[in-house]
Amino acid sequence: MKTFLLAFFVLISYLASAQSIGANCKKLQAANQAVPRHENSLVECNGKFYALGGRGERPVEAFNPETNEWTILADSPMEFHHFQAISFENEIYVLGAFTGPYPHETPIPEFLIFNTKDNSWRKGPKIPESRRRGSAGVFTRGDKIYMVCGIIDGHWNGFVPWFDEYDTKTGEWKVLPDAPRPRDHFSASLVGDRAYVAGGRTSHAEIGKVLELTIPEVDYFDFNTNTWSTVSADLPTPRGGTSSIGNEPYLLVMNGESVQQVQGHSEVEVLDTRNETWTRLPDLNQGRHGTGVVYWKGKVYVAAGSANRGGGPELNDIECLEWN
Repeated sequence: MKTFLLAFFVLISYLASAQSIGANCKKLQAANQAVPRHENSLVECNGKFYALGGRGERPVEAFNPETNEWTILADSPMEFHHFQAISFENEIYVLGAFTGPYPHETPIPEFLIFNTKDNSWRKGPKIPESRRRGSAGVFTRGDKIYMVCGIIDGHWNGFVPWFDEYDTKTGEWKVLPDAPRPRDHFSASLVGDRAYVAGGRTSHAEIGKVLELTIPEVDYFDFNTNTWSTVSADLPTPRGGTSSIGNEPYLLVMNGESVQQVQGHSEVEVLDTRNETWTRLPDLNQGRHGTGVVYWKGKVYVAAGSANRGGGPELNDIECLEWN
């Protein structure tokens, strides 16, 4: 773990001075074509990257970064989308997800768990009925899984600031202090002992404002004090449909959609949590939203998603942020 953290620290430090060291985003030439998808997730588990979920029923696919090859795995047990998958104890967990069509997508009432070894799905614990929502941020800390914010009624209404903890050892579900503000269409990331929520919006189709109400503020929960705070510097490019990844002391935010442009956002921005300042890294070759991000062996990878705001066109490419 120390080696992993050091590598990430060095990567961001190098990329932060991109002009001097030739940092760039590189499109990978995959050995075969992946399935196009968006409102999906991308997550690393035991050295492979798993693309799963998305609008419609999409199979699980695994990308091998050593061979640049995609492998189609199990079919999905149902349609699920708008979620942040997590890797936990050699399996992939899906919770805080939606199913169904726009704009009244419905929260899935339980965890969906994919066993990468057996290539099989199973249902996991039930989410308390009063805490169900989709498009929420999800992360792990030790033996516990956390879900923050989200929206109850698809893109229509019902965005919430809720924060919950699930203890995988005891099966206990615990309600934690609300975040400072509701948000949906974002990712949550752990940086040290702080959980950061950056990007996103309050989707409100009921009043005709699905993309407009983006959230510039970045909030974090400090597990040492059990309190929420707000970063002094806003996210430079407010947008929904973001992906984020964190390793102390950095939070990386990328991807997204907004009313500011038709194309998906290509900006890659990094927060130094020590002094709460932002750095702009090289842009992606392809702007996108509604997917995940992976850090692996000194590179940041992103795949799939939607090329434009809204529902398409769906992408099946993969690229990585690296330095020469």
